Amino acid sequence: MMQIIQKPKRGEWAEIVRRPASDTKVVERSVRKVMETVRRSGDRAVRKYTQAFDGVRLKRFEASAKEFREAEKMVDEDLKQAIRLAADNIRRFHEAQRHRDEEMETMPGVRCWRRAVPIERVGLYVPGGSAPLFSTVLMLAIPASIAGCREVVLCSPPDATGGLHPALLFAARLTGVHRVFKIGGAQAVAALAYGTDTVPRVDKIFGPGNSYVTAAKVMAQSEGTAIDMPAGPSEVCILADAEADPSYVASDLLAQAEHGPDSQVLLVSDDVSLLSRTLEQLKIRLESLPRRDIAQKALESSRCVLVDSIMDEGVDLVNAYAPEHLIIACAQDERIADRITTAGSVFLGAYTPESAGDYASGTNHTLPTNGHARAYSGVSLESFQRKMTLQRISREGLGRIGPAVIAMAEAEGLRAHAESVRVRLYNEGQ
Repeated sequence: MMQIIQKPKRGEWAEIVRRPASDTKVVERSVRKVMETVRRSGDRAVRKYTQAFDGVRLKRFEASAKEFREAEKMVDEDLKQAIRLAADNIRRFHEAQRHRDEEMETMPGVRCWRRAVPIERVGLYVPGGSAPLFSTVLMLAIPASIAGCREVVLCSPPDATGGLHPALLFAARLTGVHRVFKIGGAQAVAALAYGTDTVPRVDKIFGPGNSYVTAAKVMAQSEGTAIDMPAGPSEVCILADAEADPSYVASDLLAQAEHGPDSQVLLVSDDVSLLSRTLEQLKIRLESLPRRDIAQKALESSRCVLVDSIMDEGVDLVNAYAPEHLIIACAQDERIADRITTAGSVFLGAYTPESAGDYASGTNHTLPTNGHARAYSGVSLESFQRKMTLQRISREGLGRIGPAVIAMAEAEGLRAHAESVRVRLYNEGQ
C-alpha cells in the first residue's frame, strides 16, 4: 500500500517527487539496436521484432479494408455512441483553438504576420498491450484532422492473434485515419522515423508509450524527426483537504494506478483523517479491481504526504512534482489552481474525475509525464501545426529601418547583409 510521509521538511521533497526509476542504459542499448536494425533492414526488421516482442508473425502490417469493416460490426452500439460523443467533445475543444492570424505594422511601412500551416506527415502511436487505448486515437487523430495534416498514419501493437482491438479501428475510421499498421514498440517508432517499404516516413511522431517507446522517440528526435513530448508512464497527483470525499479520492488514485505497475500516484493533504480514510477506501476498492495486481504494484511506489497547509506547502510540493494530471479536491479549488504553475492537466471539483479527461470531456489526454510538465504542454491543435512568419516592407519602410540594419550588420562583420539593404536604398536602378 502507499507509503505515508508526515510533514516532511522541504529538503526531503526531492525524494518524495522522485519517479520510479528504471535502468535507462539497458533500455537505451536495446532501443538503439532496434532503431539501427530497422533503419538498415526496414520491413524485415520490423517483422522480426514483432514476432520477438508481440509473439506474432505478420505477412502484412497494414490493416485491410476488410478488417475495418469487420471491426465496425464487432463494436457494441453503446460503445460506438460513447466514442462518437467523446469525439464530438474533443473536436469542439480543439476547433476552438484555431487562431486568426493577426497582421501588425511594427513601424510605418513594415508589416509582419504569422500563419499556421499543417505539418505534412504525422505518425500516431497508440499503446496496446494489456489495455489497448483506442481513446488515444481520438486524442491524436482529431486535432491532426482539424490542423489539415496531409498524411496521417497510425501504429499500434497487434494482439496475440495478429489483430487490433475493433474499437481502435472504429475510432480510426471515425476520425479519418485509413492507414493503420499493426506494429508496436520501438520498432514502430523506428519505422515512422525512417520509413520502410510499407510504412511511410513522417515528419513528427505523437503518442504515449512505455520506456522503450519513449526512448525510441527521443532517439528519433535527435536524428531529425520531431516528437510531441517524451511521454512515459502515467501519473496523478491529488491535492485534497478535509472537505474531500475519501471514496472519490481513492477511486481516482486507483484509476491511475491500474494503468501499469510503473504508474505513480501522489496524495497530498493537510488532514490526517482524510489520508487514513482514503487508505481504508483503497484497500476495499482494490479487491474488486480486475487489474488489482497491476494497481497494487503501482501503489507500492506511491506516496501519501501530510502537510501543514494546502495553500502553501501543498501547492509548492505539487509544483515541485509537476504532475501529468492534478486533481484539486479542495473547497477553494479555483484559488489553489491559480497558484499551480506546473501540471499537464488540472481537474477541479468533486465531480471532475481524471477519467473524464482521459475519455470524453474534450481536453487532450496526451500529456507530459515524469516532471516534463515544467517545460512541455500537452498535445493541442498547435502540436500539429508549424507557425510561419511573413513580412512585407515598402520602400518607405525600408528607408526607416534600413540604416539600423546596416549599422548592426556592419558591427557584426556581415558586409553582405548590409549591402543587401544599401543597394536597395542608395543604388536602386543602377
